[in-house]
Amino acid sequence: RVAWSGAQPLRHGALSLGPARAAAARTRPASMSAAPKASETATDAARTWPANLVRQRFIDFFASKHEHTFYKSSPVVPLDDPTLLFANAGMNQFKPIFLGQADPSSPLSKLSRAVNSQKCIRAGGKHNDL
Repeated sequence: RVAWSGAQPLRHGALSLGPARAAAARTRPASMSAAPKASETATDAARTWPANLVRQRFIDFFASKHEHTFYKSSPVVPLDDPTLLFANAGMNQFKPIFLGQADPSSPLSKLSRAVNSQKCIRAGGKHNDL
């Protein structure tokens, strides 16, 4: 099962979302700019609030109101971590920070508040055992 991790904001620095994201936000249809009404059915709400909009609103909220930096999500199969077969949590990409192994000159080391929507694989069983 593939799940979107993102319920917990990541802590990191102050990068801009960039002009492309700002332009995309300005060009959204009016039907996607407001929260669904209480009278709408779940199907109507899903059409009004597709998954990509929910993810973007989550990112925009933390980036604009709580000074989080958008940090691009990592691949589901980690490229530079031989200890992981796949990303099983949204915090995996920040492992070098927690272990004190982040290169001081890298953008990763400059983060104090981060936000993203990390794709991950959740395996069933006790404590995510395979």
